Amino acid sequence: MEPRLVSTFSIVARDVASGDLGVAAQSRRFNVGAVVPWAEAGVGAVATQAFAEPGYGPRALELLRAGVAAGQALDRLLAADPGAAVRQVAVVDARGEVAVHTGAGCIPFAGHRAGDGFAVQGNLLATDRVCDAMARAFERAHGALPSRLLAALDAGQAAGGDARGRESAALFVVRSVSESEPWRNRAVDLRVENHRKPIAELQRLLHIHQAFAALEEATRALGEGRTDDARALGAEALRRGGAHDEVSFWVGVFLARNGDEEAGVLALRRALRRNPRWRAVLPRLPAAYQPPAAVLRRVLRRHELRRLRPPIPAPP
Repeated sequence: MEPRLVSTFSIVARDVASGDLGVAAQSRRFNVGAVVPWAEAGVGAVATQAFAEPGYGPRALELLRAGVAAGQALDRLLAADPGAAVRQVAVVDARGEVAVHTGAGCIPFAGHRAGDGFAVQGNLLATDRVCDAMARAFERAHGALPSRLLAALDAGQAAGGDARGRESAALFVVRSVSESEPWRNRAVDLRVENHRKPIAELQRLLHIHQAFAALEEATRALGEGRTDDARALGAEALRRGGAHDEVSFWVGVFLARNGDEEAGVLALRRALRRNPRWRAVLPRLPAAYQPPAAVLRRVLRRHELRRLRPPIPAPP
């Protein structure tokens, strides 16, 4: 791959509690998420930036997958790279070992800080305080790894961020252990390509992502007979993403079908107020997802319900 100029600031980290691995980055460059973040469940996470060589991502992960520690993996890649002086690369492996490199040719301010299971790094920064601010924020933050990664980005931006401004951001988190179904390995994979406040937009998207994740967990809990857990997760989905009409709609269907008619009606009405097109969807749902008739009557006007039902064909 051809090197790309990706001046940015980023963080790679392993969560001590969960073992999850992640990368977060922001840049004035468009589409930073297509170059900087790389991660594989149960293997490691990589950020490649400055005059970035994207190949550092898959090559480092290949070495980590073979059992090479983060420091040795990065040393091997740098030794084979004639452009190492203009690279900035950070690696964290599944054991929490961290390695980071800021080449002497990176555009100042450029630097990095390494901590317990994480590294923060940046180049073409507005001030030399960015990396210190990110490291402190990550160490002090609470909650799951995605939120802590965003806290670090926020702090980096508050300390000056990219000297050119801001445009794109990315958040990529993978599970602690690779599952047999690869699509389940990505815990969070979000990008903001072009936005006036990309970190804030990334945070908004994370809330919606968490809402849908809670809804999926609620469905799983219901299938396993954990009704109380399912209702609590449905409420969590509404709390995090109730402003999103699809979250409200499916939580409403879920609640209405499982004995909480009042809450189901409220959630469905909220969805229909935000997006009236859901009125046409309700009567079309298959029997396994159809809310009780009493709920439909309360949510839809009778004449609308009759109008939206498919016509009964005339007898031959």
